[in-house]
Amino acid sequence: MTRYHSRRSFLVAGSTLAAGLVATLRPLAAQSAPVKIGIIGSGRQGGAIGLLWAKAGHEVFFSSRNPQNLKELVAQAGPKARAGLPDQAAAFGEVVLIAVPYGALPQVGRDYAAQLRGKIVIDVGNPRVDRDGEVGKDGLARGTGVTSKEHLPGARLVRALNALSYLQVTKEAHRAGEKLGIPIASDDQAAIAMTVRLVTDAGFDPVVVGGLARAREFDAGTPVYVKGLTAAQLKVALKLP
Repeated sequence: MTRYHSRRSFLVAGSTLAAGLVATLRPLAAQSAPVKIGIIGSGRQGGAIGLLWAKAGHEVFFSSRNPQNLKELVAQAGPKARAGLPDQAAAFGEVVLIAVPYGALPQVGRDYAAQLRGKIVIDVGNPRVDRDGEVGKDGLARGTGVTSKEHLPGARLVRALNALSYLQVTKEAHRAGEKLGIPIASDDQAAIAMTVRLVTDAGFDPVVVGGLARAREFDAGTPVYVKGLTAAQLKVALKLP
């Protein structure tokens, strides 16, 4: 092989390697970009989770029917946070967290269907019969993965961050040693990947359980609910590999 051909082969190989490196780094760079997150229901649970995401550098839009009551929360969250009405939060977010009483979920699905369609929606509500009536009873009987999907048609639904209390959210995030495990269920792999990132950014250890049908395994009242288990303990309890 002549010197010219050797040099040309080296340059071609180098260009190919560089192109491959760029292709590899591009999605990694995209993953590091801040995510726009809308929160419908900015009470204790939604507010606590939203604060963690804001502190991780994401843009968070808290919402309430009375957004003037969220001024202190926004001040704690920092300059990238804002507050408004639920329809504004639904429109703002690339990802939308819904943290409302479970009995209100059907109305949320009806009111904001257009804004939520095609978006990743993380549902953290837990049904209770005493508060949520028949909607709560149905959610507990059939599992929230199944029922929430019916209440939020068109959304790329994820069940996650529901199996811990707001006190655990506040006190256990980014703890030293083994982090608190957070079970995740969805039928959408890209939605799972995004939720894994956001759970990690919030200071917890994500555990992918499976499709939405398996969300019932970490619903309220199950053996893993609000027990403060690590990822390893969750995997054993839920019989995951």
